[in-house]
Amino acid sequence: MKRMGSTMHPLNKGLLFVLLLMLQAAANGDSVQKADAVLVIKSEKRLYLISKGERFASFPVTFGARPVGHKQARGDERTPEGHYMLDYKNLNSKFYKSIHISYPSEKDWLSARRSGVDPGGDIMVHGQTNGWQWASPLVQLFSWTDGCVALSNKNMDQVWAAVDSGTPIEIRP
Repeated sequence: MKRMGSTMHPLNKGLLFVLLLMLQAAANGDSVQKADAVLVIKSEKRLYLISKGERFASFPVTFGARPVGHKQARGDERTPEGHYMLDYKNLNSKFYKSIHISYPSEKDWLSARRSGVDPGGDIMVHGQTNGWQWASPLVQLFSWTDGCVALSNKNMDQVWAAVDSGTPIEIRP
């Protein structure tokens, strides 16, 4: 006598397989959309995550205390403008998560040398100063960094997940 329901229809097996793959991808974090580029527009105070030429996320940001103009020298409190790379991530900074911007470029070094100044460095995309995340709604209203691009910690978590080391970043005026 043949037992009813003891075998699964091939279509159901396929659907089950696809469902299991989707669940595994979600569990592995593969469901986060990855950026292949980052765009910062200083005049808009926005950071955009870009994939295949399309903006898919936007976050409010703040900059150095003198946000207008390209960074020229260490201590000028300006955020650089131009094309750079997000070249490494840092979990052990004085800020909540930071991603290093490859400033200064060769062009920045040459310009600084001609002017007789140190171009500075350690420019990051980062969250709030550790221990001060509670003040984020107020702090993000002001230009407070030494030239970095700062986000709320919640937004930094999203940028951190979407951006891999080696992602290009363009910073426009």
